[in-house]
Amino acid sequence: MKKVVSWLGLLLLLCLSGCTLVESESKPLPVPSNVDSLPSLEDWMQSQEYNLPSKEPIILGFSQLGTESAWRIANSTSIQDAAKESGITLIIKNAEQSQTKQFEAVRSFIKQKVDVIAIAPVVESGWDDILQEAKQAGIPVIIVDRSVDAQDTSLFVTTIGSDFYEEGVKAGKYIQDRLRNMPGTIRVAELQGTSGSTPSIQRGEGFRSILGDKDHILFSQSAPADFTEDKGRQVMEGFLQVGEEERPQVLFAHNDEMAFGAIRAIQDAGLKPGEDIIIVSVDGSRKALQILADGQINAVVECNPLLGPQLMQATKEIMAGRTLPKRMVPREDIFTQESAKREMLNRKF
Repeated sequence: MKKVVSWLGLLLLLCLSGCTLVESESKPLPVPSNVDSLPSLEDWMQSQEYNLPSKEPIILGFSQLGTESAWRIANSTSIQDAAKESGITLIIKNAEQSQTKQFEAVRSFIKQKVDVIAIAPVVESGWDDILQEAKQAGIPVIIVDRSVDAQDTSLFVTTIGSDFYEEGVKAGKYIQDRLRNMPGTIRVAELQGTSGSTPSIQRGEGFRSILGDKDHILFSQSAPADFTEDKGRQVMEGFLQVGEEERPQVLFAHNDEMAFGAIRAIQDAGLKPGEDIIIVSVDGSRKALQILADGQINAVVECNPLLGPQLMQATKEIMAGRTLPKRMVPREDIFTQESAKREMLNRKF
């Protein structure tokens, strides 16, 4: 009887071994080549293990472009908090809206021999040489928030940030639907961000892709206001130095801060923001949603600044030798007066 049991045990062991062998020979599915099939940033985050093992502390050098808005401050805070939570040593340098200072920061990171460099570029162009220096030093680069137009895309590993073109499209569609039955020519003014910056370029392009070919839409005024409240007020004051028949009926502000400045200028001119001039902005800060709920802004397109966890995840993935999608985009929404009242208390910036 004992021999029978022993033989049965041996047969069972061989069967189990056979199952394990077959499973180990299975091959992973190939990575899709079509960029449209890449996962969203949230889906990618959920598919990875956040706390990857690391024998030594990872050092991340981050060149932040400035502190021009509540959005930017929230972005920096998110990155600092996530670095602390993930055990990554963060060296952060504020470029104060200067690309030259960003070059200096990257060279400083190279000299310090950091493990990974992250850059939130103040403008799109002019990055090829400095990125080449990082590549020659063997330091991988992550582009955060904005984009670079480097011809050699191997100079950076991935870009983490919003789809600015789509944000412009959302703003344009809102205006198109809102004023669908408005008779006559509709005059549209635009407060652009920093000249040459990715969000300014792409938000404008997305917006005009919806409204630019409409015969009844006139882009009457457009000027950069550098993503700041003071400049937004100043430029809007200039827009309003015209007669009533030339005054803009719609304002698209490329961020909330410029919209805040424009609202003050509109009020100073004796007009009602949100009524006399329809206003759409981008970002979605708590302050913007409050003003939206109060009716002085008509719609706010969301742009998520809380990219810290995703940046730390990507940094750890790179150090683990894993391949990342070339671009990762968070899910974002557009808020109207009704949805702003619900979402306002959930804002973290």
